[in-house]
Parts: sequence; C-alpha cells; structure tokens
Amino acid sequence: MEKLRHTVLKNFKSLHRTRLKIFDGDHKALTAARLKINDEYKKNKAVKDEEAIKAMVKFSEEIEQELKTQVIQAREVKPGVFEARITEDTVKLDNVMFDENAELPKRRRKNQQCCQDKKDK
Repeated sequence: MEKLRHTVLKNFKSLHRTRLKIFDGDHKALTAARLKINDEYKKNKAVKDEEAIKAMVKFSEEIEQELKTQVIQAREVKPGVFEARITEDTVKLDNVMFDENAELPKRRRKNQQCCQDKKDK
C-alpha cells in the first residue's frame, strides 16, 4: 500500500508540473487547473480499494498525456491574428490541402430513408 501511496503522490506532482508547463502565463487557467486537480485528489482521498486507486492513477496518467499532446495556448496578438504556443509534445497532424474540385457526398434529406433502413423488395 505504501508503494501505491508513493505512486499517487508522484502522479499528483506530475499533473501539477504538466499544468504549470501547459498553462504557463495564463493565470486564470493555472488557477482553475490547480483547483480541479486538488479537488479531485481530495475527493478520492478516502478510497482504500487498491484496484480503484490503480484505475484512478491510470486515468490521471491518461489525462496528463491528453494535456501534453492536445492542449495548446493561443492568444490574440492583433485583432484577428492569433499566436499559438505549441510544445514539443503537441501532436501535429499532416495538413491536407483543400481541393476545390472534390466531390462531397450528397446530404440525405430528413424524410429519406437510409440505405440500411431500406427493405429488400
């Protein structure tokens, strides 16, 4: 149980370090994230079931990974112009060029049956 306690504390500190890195310079987001992390850990402080604790630790690790890879900060530098702060951990997808000549599938009308709903005659 002591090892599990150490893991929980390590994870708690790691979440806070990630929060500081991701929301650097955004006092409102830093405060909100700190309060949410602390609230969730306090709320689950009395949990004694080891499997439940392990599941919560796994969940918090997934949350930390999500913060690192999916959250970016953007701020308006001029009206209509934004600057995004992207970290080395941020997932960057390949850009697909816009094709003006692409044929989009036609939208189904509300009253039109879906191909799966049509009955064989």
